[in-house]
Amino acid sequence: MVKILLVEDNEMNRDMLSRRLERRGYEVIIATDGLAGVEAAVSNKPDLVLMDMSLPVIDGWEATRRIKGNPVTAAIPVIALTAHAMAGDREKAMEAGCDDYDTKPIELPALLDKIARLTGG
Repeated sequence: MVKILLVEDNEMNRDMLSRRLERRGYEVIIATDGLAGVEAAVSNKPDLVLMDMSLPVIDGWEATRRIKGNPVTAAIPVIALTAHAMAGDREKAMEAGCDDYDTKPIELPALLDKIARLTGG
């Protein structure tokens, strides 16, 4: 079973997305702030991280840099999730180390395609 770490501070977004992923057979681990996301990536070794960019404690940009900067977690693919669909945000996500980028509201079929591509499943 593919294990996904969902780092999302908004309870409604977190609950909706985690339920939809679990119904499709994914194991979902939750973190509600950037620092907890970094720690969960190290301790749980997920197959993929879905990273909200606007997070408390440390933002998703910094959390991704820390995940990608740690040899233990560097190979874990990260998909940035953001409501900020501004010009340059995709480039900013890639510079932080994200492997892909998606905007909110989430279009589940497109996100599932990205997850499958990055996890080989």
